[in-house]
Amino acid sequence: MKIAVCIKRVPDSEARIKIGSDGKEIDGSGVKFVLNPYDEYAVEEALKLKGAAGAGEVVAVSLGTDAAQETIRTALAMGADRGILLKADNAGVDPLPAARVLAAELGEGGYDLILLGKLAIDDYSQAVGTMVAELLNLPCVSAITHLDITDGKGKAEREIEGGVEVVEFELPAVLTAEKGLNEPRYPALRGIMLAKKKPLEVKDVTLDPGGLEVLKLALPAERKAGRIVGEGPEAVPALLDALRNEAKVL
Repeated sequence: MKIAVCIKRVPDSEARIKIGSDGKEIDGSGVKFVLNPYDEYAVEEALKLKGAAGAGEVVAVSLGTDAAQETIRTALAMGADRGILLKADNAGVDPLPAARVLAAELGEGGYDLILLGKLAIDDYSQAVGTMVAELLNLPCVSAITHLDITDGKGKAEREIEGGVEVVEFELPAVLTAEKGLNEPRYPALRGIMLAKKKPLEVKDVTLDPGGLEVLKLALPAERKAGRIVGEGPEAVPALLDALRNEAKVL
């Protein structure tokens, strides 16, 4: 089975983010960048499928600047066989041009399965995976939490309000991974060393401008400081009064 996993380089969720001088981008200086957490689930699932099949190839594909090579090496250290960087100066904020470039690459790869994270934690568009599937005219199941592949057919589960939806599909297909699909492995030292020798191909690409533009970034408003209204049962009336008249939640 030949599997492609699309991955993205994103700021660490624990990093302290500052807005750049132009007010439209974050200041990346001093910020730690990591493999998108939802993409980790996709990489892990690809490795599990390859292991269960006993053969195959897992290819990590990323769209971004040269810095994304580090992210691809992380996937290679986890166990992916080779990487492809679709090099662009700026991936932009519109998911459609990104999906077009990815689809053009993936469509020529002869993949049995294409996996992506449900979303990237830097833009939360949750659109690239389904767009890639549409552009390639492939079946798509998004936000999966369980997956079985047998004899060229798949069965996936995804959580919906009040239950679980089970979807069957034929390969090739595009799937996006939700939290809970698996527990991503940590790259072992041996894997990190081997990743340095695995092939990583860099291809220059050009993205369309797209139809979206960031006008302004703003940090969330600072939360008001809390206060203690009292202690013990005697504080209950004062707490209820504050919740009703000040916080307006009752």
